[in-house]
Amino acid sequence: MLVTLKQTLQKAQKGRYAVGAFNVNNLEMIQAVVAAAEAEKSPAIISTSEGAIHYAGMEELGALVRLAAGRTKLPITFHLDHGKNVDLIRTAIRSGLYGSVMFDGSSLPYEENVAVTAELVALARKAGVSVEAELGAIAGIEDFVTVEDRDAHLTDPKQAVDFVKRTGCDALAIAVGTKHGAYKFAGDSVLDYARIKKIASIVKIPLVLHGASGVPENVKKVCIQYGCDIEDAKGVSDASIRKAVSLGINKVNIDTDLRIAFDAGVRKFLHDNPKVIDPREILKPAVELMTKVIRQKMKLLGSSGKA
Repeated sequence: MLVTLKQTLQKAQKGRYAVGAFNVNNLEMIQAVVAAAEAEKSPAIISTSEGAIHYAGMEELGALVRLAAGRTKLPITFHLDHGKNVDLIRTAIRSGLYGSVMFDGSSLPYEENVAVTAELVALARKAGVSVEAELGAIAGIEDFVTVEDRDAHLTDPKQAVDFVKRTGCDALAIAVGTKHGAYKFAGDSVLDYARIKKIASIVKIPLVLHGASGVPENVKKVCIQYGCDIEDAKGVSDASIRKAVSLGINKVNIDTDLRIAFDAGVRKFLHDNPKVIDPREILKPAVELMTKVIRQKMKLLGSSGKA
């Protein structure tokens, strides 16, 4: 069943766990998220970025998610991730497809971020749609835009309080040291735990961690074995994610891990079965591997059994 982000995250905040937001681009990714949710009895957030919409279409992806969510009693949220195009966000709100949208105004001057977020919150309220906002920039690649490390800045706790009060947003993405993309860290992942704890203590809405894929070594190894050139890829450790959730994070975004699992599943199958040309058979291992990765994430975040 489809629910709003606010419904999903309020329960997570009360239960002190996090819900995974998994970025999808096609039918197979949607199938993997729902299959994992069913297996783990976990709520799930299915996210589409602006890039996914550009690739597959808002209505097309929305129809697939609506069908998939309609076949389960588990709470599924359909979410627009990292919206920077305000017109696209308005369209998503009015479409009747999304239970939540994210406006990422983190690159804007503070007052402009406040003003645009507040305007979108007012529009979303009328449509019964939740709004996630972002304060502080997260380094890495966000679809078509690269946020350089030097331009990324961490979220100021006092400013976060003011921002939430003035915008009325339902969830806040904070910058605490994570990065988008597959190449997050050269060494061990280091997050600003003190900052998470401080913000969680004074901001009363659920907090969100972006750029949080872990790049699992076992999946990465398979991908490399069958042709991926991602030797230097490194994500956020499970220990870092677990600690962040314990300190107040309630939504964790996962994108890269699903891409690697999809790629690894397809590459291995094609290598082992060079005579098979049926796309249904070729994509099946990708769905299975993504489902496995998503289930592991749900267990890590503490959402298993919480649906």
